[in-house]
Amino acid sequence: MNQTPAKSTDWLDGAAIGLSGLCLLHCLALPFFLGALPMLMPFTESHLHAQMLYFAVPLSVVAIGIGYTRHRDSRVVIAAFAGLSLLVFGATVAHGSLGVIADRLFTISGSIVLAAAHLWNGLLSRRHRCLTAGD
Repeated sequence: MNQTPAKSTDWLDGAAIGLSGLCLLHCLALPFFLGALPMLMPFTESHLHAQMLYFAVPLSVVAIGIGYTRHRDSRVVIAAFAGLSLLVFGATVAHGSLGVIADRLFTISGSIVLAAAHLWNGLLSRRHRCLTAGD
């Protein structure tokens, strides 16, 4: 059974959604763990967001780009760009000059918007594949 090129790239959106979920989990859960375990408080200053961008940005660009070539809906690209922009701003500017709360707010917002864009991208790609399979 051969996979079509369209179907074989669906995992990219799934992986991007998974990474957004992990980022969201990290942002929401870490403060609770650190608050409950005072002996780990020195680790609260560690900054994983910037390192996660090295995976999130290329994966998102590739997944959204492949999806866009199929469905041609620029709204998905705009939503993904907005989500990535929030993530990058949170991990760089907000983290460096606006504080931890701003960093987390931008990162959580960006993760949600980016995950929604990838979900939308995946749905449109599958719909396009179903429509073109009937031709």
